[in-house]
Amino acid sequence: MKTTRRGFVGGASATAALLAGGAAQAQAQKGKYDEGASDTEIKIGHTNPYSGPASAYGVIGKAEEAYWRMVNDTGGINGRKVKFITLDDGYSPPKTVEVVRQLVEQEKVLCLFNPLGTPTNTAIHKYVNLKKIPHLFLSTGASKWGNPKEFPWTMGWQPDYHTEGVIYAKHILANVKDPKIAVLMQNDDYGKDYYEGLRAGLGKDVGKIVKHATYEVTDPTVDSQVIQLKDSGANAFFNITTPKFAAQSIRRAAEIGWKPAHYLNSVSVSVATVMKPAGFENSQNIITASYLKDPTDKQFDNDDDMKAWRAWMAKYNPGANVADINNVFAYAVSYTMGKTLEQCGNELTRANLMKQAASLKKLKVPLLLPGITVNTSPTDFYPIQSVRLAQFKGESWELFGEVMSSESA
Repeated sequence: MKTTRRGFVGGASATAALLAGGAAQAQAQKGKYDEGASDTEIKIGHTNPYSGPASAYGVIGKAEEAYWRMVNDTGGINGRKVKFITLDDGYSPPKTVEVVRQLVEQEKVLCLFNPLGTPTNTAIHKYVNLKKIPHLFLSTGASKWGNPKEFPWTMGWQPDYHTEGVIYAKHILANVKDPKIAVLMQNDDYGKDYYEGLRAGLGKDVGKIVKHATYEVTDPTVDSQVIQLKDSGANAFFNITTPKFAAQSIRRAAEIGWKPAHYLNSVSVSVATVMKPAGFENSQNIITASYLKDPTDKQFDNDDDMKAWRAWMAKYNPGANVADINNVFAYAVSYTMGKTLEQCGNELTRANLMKQAASLKKLKVPLLLPGITVNTSPTDFYPIQSVRLAQFKGESWELFGEVMSSESA
């Protein structure tokens, strides 16, 4: 700060007060920061399986990279450019630990944003909370991400798997005559969360589950498991799989002539990476839960959000598949993160970032279904708690029924 000396009017104490006031003013202008933020930049860390068994989700990280390019091109967040650092963890928990340590201890990011996967986020859950690193808007719906009392630095984003499982259970009981339920599930916390939701939703009818089979992410196929499930005599199938295995199981069920009422978890509903590879003819009438506008659903062709998203895709993510709903997911969750950072103003501390993340009230996020908003509080770390059911018809998903929340489930 440049000052002009006019003598010691008021003495040394007045000069000190003047300097202190100037310093405070400069500090107020510059803002308050933790590692990873400054007057000019905000560093965000991200992990994604660009390789490995869940690499179909790699498009999410690429789309998020494109989103932050758009943000920077349009002035950044309150004048600060976002430096988005995304690393490949191969959907391998030990690798996730390694790259997250790199992001936190070497890159010194302000926060982690939307790291993907239940087992991978589980591996870093205690570490990031011990380090007090905001672990925000995770790309997994495990119910454990909404526990602010024990893990105050971790927050999910999408509807939780347990609630989704409850909703499918209620629909099966109401719509499948004399249901005999078979379950295919990934053998980890992600699979178990969905499965426990199904069991809770069935309540006294839990005995209607006649068979459940598991697979490991390293398995080449789930063909043998699908055959076992058919042989159980089941007429309802809850399919808890990531995209590669979802496509395999849909195709295999058709090949062996098994036609149960089929419920597919919402994390594997991409038309581009699941339904088309499985075969549209094999995918008919599958039911899922939805909270995002699907780009293959013609009812949204003239929707303003969808038009803006398509224009963004054409400019910033031109090589990506517009039929892949993961690109919609990436845009919507990135918008939520951008708004949260914006609300921080010039106080870009980790504590304030978590405070703002826990203060989202009826936030309208582009590409969420009508009637669904983002809501959080210091005691509610489940931002999205509503879904609608959808059924696959022709070459796209068709919504049906009303918006349902965890309460209505």
